[in-house]
Amino acid sequence: MLENLIILSLSCFSIYYLGNLVYRSFAIKGNAAGCSKGCGSCKVINFDKSV
Repeated sequence: MLENLIILSLSCFSIYYLGNLVYRSFAIKGNAAGCSKGCGSCKVINFDKSV
């Protein structure tokens, strides 16, 4: 019985961990700056300020 609980908890944790990895890979980052990497190091033209 104890072995089943350990296996169940490890399975739930691994499903949560993999789901979190997938979610974070597709989620929009806060400082994304418009590029696909999402690191925020790229400069994006702000047309409101340049006009």
